[in-house]
Amino acid sequence: MKEEKIITPANGYLMLFIFLAMFIGSIVGVILTKNLLFIISIITALFIAFGFIMVQPNNSRVLLLFGKYIGTINKNGFYWVNPFYTKKKISLRASNFDSERLKVNDKLGNPIMISTILVWRVQDTYKAAFDVDNYENFVRVQTDAAVRKLASMYPYDNFADEGHTEDITLRSSVNEVSETLEKEIDERLSIAGIEVLEARIGYLAYAQEIANAMLKRQQATAIVAARHKIVEGAVSMVEMALEELGKKEIVDLDEERKAAMVSNLMVILCGDKDASPVLNTGTLNQ
Repeated sequence: MKEEKIITPANGYLMLFIFLAMFIGSIVGVILTKNLLFIISIITALFIAFGFIMVQPNNSRVLLLFGKYIGTINKNGFYWVNPFYTKKKISLRASNFDSERLKVNDKLGNPIMISTILVWRVQDTYKAAFDVDNYENFVRVQTDAAVRKLASMYPYDNFADEGHTEDITLRSSVNEVSETLEKEIDERLSIAGIEVLEARIGYLAYAQEIANAMLKRQQATAIVAARHKIVEGAVSMVEMALEELGKKEIVDLDEERKAAMVSNLMVILCGDKDASPVLNTGTLNQ
């Protein structure tokens, strides 16, 4: 037997009626007749009582007879089985697993701290019970291994200044990374009959020893990008100003005055502080 076998055992309420009738009747028989055969009947009734089991919703019982797999009960109810059966309880409910924060290296070799949140449940009770030693511990170990592999597949973030540009990064591509993580964990846990319902990154950050340096780098990159946009906008505004002045013939500027005007406008538009205007009350040459 290498696959899960679903069985439906005897009705527990019917066997409960038989047990009570045998047990109570045997006690009455011993009292009235003093016949020792009724004592054997009482012992038999007590032995039958060990066969009663109750299966709650989203739970199961794996039945073994002297090491041989008999089947699995996955339907809730009150049942009676062979008292010699070994009954192993396996929950079919969805379970949450929040892994520890692992220190690993990303694709670029930067140390990062990462953890995952996994939602899983048992799909095949035979594999969960017999193909792995402890399926709950198996889930924890294989999830950590999958997270380590995922971290090495993608960079934490893009560094365009160094020529590293990736379509998928751990920080920005949440959906793509979650899909890859879910697929990786599902492949690892399939041997244990575990179904992965959801897998996503729960925590992601640079390791403490490089966190400050990376924060400064991100700030510098943001400042450079902002300055680039400011200069680009300033050049466009200066070009528009010169074009409008020439078109409307408000003032006639030679090349030297145009250069001075461009310099002043660029300083005003690109400066990070408010400009202090100087009023010229003389001619343009003064």
